[in-house]
Amino acid sequence: MQPLYGCAYHSYPPSHMTRNTFLLLLAAVLLLSCSNEKRTSRPEFDPTYPDVHDPVLAIGEDGRYYIFSTGVGVGVMSSADLKTWSQEPSVFDREAIPQWAKDTVPGYWGHTWAPDISYRNGQWHLYYSCSTFGKNGSAIGLAVNKTLDPKSPDFRWRDQGPVVVSHKGVTNWNAIDPNLCEDYLVWGSFWDGIQIQQLDADLRTPLGEPITVARRINRHREISEVPITVEGKDTIEAGDNAIEAPFIFKRGDWYYLLVSHDYCCRGKNSTYKVAYGRSQSITGPYLDRDGKDLAYGGGTLLVGPDERYYGVGHCSVYQLPDGNWYYISHAYDSEFGARAKLFIRALQFSPDDWFTLAE
Repeated sequence: MQPLYGCAYHSYPPSHMTRNTFLLLLAAVLLLSCSNEKRTSRPEFDPTYPDVHDPVLAIGEDGRYYIFSTGVGVGVMSSADLKTWSQEPSVFDREAIPQWAKDTVPGYWGHTWAPDISYRNGQWHLYYSCSTFGKNGSAIGLAVNKTLDPKSPDFRWRDQGPVVVSHKGVTNWNAIDPNLCEDYLVWGSFWDGIQIQQLDADLRTPLGEPITVARRINRHREISEVPITVEGKDTIEAGDNAIEAPFIFKRGDWYYLLVSHDYCCRGKNSTYKVAYGRSQSITGPYLDRDGKDLAYGGGTLLVGPDERYYGVGHCSVYQLPDGNWYYISHAYDSEFGARAKLFIRALQFSPDDWFTLAE
């Protein structure tokens, strides 16, 4: 089977334990109760309905499906059938978190956001985000590997360093949520929206200047106006420009740009939704179904909150070996306590090349 690649937050807190305390004279009771102590920890891995944030998909040389996602060192799981999943080793273990990333992004400690995976030039290219909530001092890095099969003697992730870096007060965009399509990298969140920039043949060196291809507001936002997010006790707001998580795929003559609007990562208070537009040029302009430019507030709604899901977003799209196109994202599922669960649906294309999610 040929490797699959796209023209293409939020792990749980560390486990912790609570113990009842007892008076010394009740030591005997303590000994009896230790085996039944109450533990508070993150949920166990569910192989049928796995928890995940920001999933992207690849088919490895061994024929297995691999999902890469937000997590410490980048989370990984695999499946033979897209139905039953197994955990795999993270891309970076705690000791191998790139030092350049910790030096470049103050506060980053290894919890790595929103990866993207592509097979190019004989090896896998994994782009990943290093950032912290509510700040645009961020970086996108690149790691490469010859294979996705952890059992292969060639399996080894080799970090290539930073690709794009954003700086507070210098750039009016945020270097997170990367996606590679052809030789262009698209990324971005909040601030002045979604950026796209061509890469050199090494798929690491940016060429020229980034172009804003999607934003929620209908005008360019100046650097003097950022940061536009404000960090409160329990919330981070983006004002009127809550947009992130771009993904581009090509089908026929059209490039399609999908973006996530509003807010993730709030459980039942999440409002995530996905909108999209299309263009015959990878750099846009991307227009929605009503002809409105995504760079000036446009976007056709694809999926959002409904009776079951509080929010659905941060998506990727692929044509799988059965010939059909599939949408993959996370969704805050009311049937699982509003946890972020893997969400996969087929796409249905209309005769005029727009699409919806299949039932």
